[in-house]
Amino acid sequence: MQISIIVPVSNEAPLIRRFLAQLRERAPGAEIIVADGGSTDGTADLAPGFCDRLVESQRDRARQMNAGANAARGDILWFVHADVELPSQSLDEIMRIMEDSNVVGGYFRIRLPGALIYRLTDNLAHYAGMLLRMRCGDHGIFCRRTAFVDVGGFPTVPLMEDVEFFRRLHRYGRVVHSKKRIVVSPRRYEAIGAARLTFAYGFIATLYIFGVPLSVLARMHQYMCCAAHEPEPSPA
Repeated sequence: MQISIIVPVSNEAPLIRRFLAQLRERAPGAEIIVADGGSTDGTADLAPGFCDRLVESQRDRARQMNAGANAARGDILWFVHADVELPSQSLDEIMRIMEDSNVVGGYFRIRLPGALIYRLTDNLAHYAGMLLRMRCGDHGIFCRRTAFVDVGGFPTVPLMEDVEFFRRLHRYGRVVHSKKRIVVSPRRYEAIGAARLTFAYGFIATLYIFGVPLSVLARMHQYMCCAAHEPEPSPA
């Protein structure tokens, strides 16, 4: 099975080359596709040479990931954010999971380095996510191309497109998690406040479960989860 890695980016010039170099080292043999959402800081100029293909679309994470998936050649599609550190032998782990023909997709656990409150975030994201069948993009969701097509890809919604996609995938077939950890950058927690952001994410997720419209949640996310200096907050 060929694995294609789709990386949605928007104004990630400071880290894009370092991340792609790490990605190439940790996932040798995978096809790497960068899906740029109209970056204005030169990200799209820095990525070629460090990836197999660059695709461009309007700035919208769902559209970017769908565009990357449409350009991919792999049997397995793996969606990875640019501010994470992948575990070693991650491709072997994906292949091991996907050897079971009944499995349609999977994801990794996450680890935020540093402060003690991040252990709460890590465990809340894992156990509450298992109970509620919710996963965000930081978890490195992967799936069979056939499943991606059958569930309609990522929905173009105001917020939580990755959660909506994951829930569709879970209804479609068996989804398995890896015990390996993706290390997620705490940059947004540091910019906004670890306790505030942990609470905000949990609160918004709870309202989502109770059926509050995504348009309302998107406005709440903008108010609660975006630092004033962030020029292009990303509703992941």
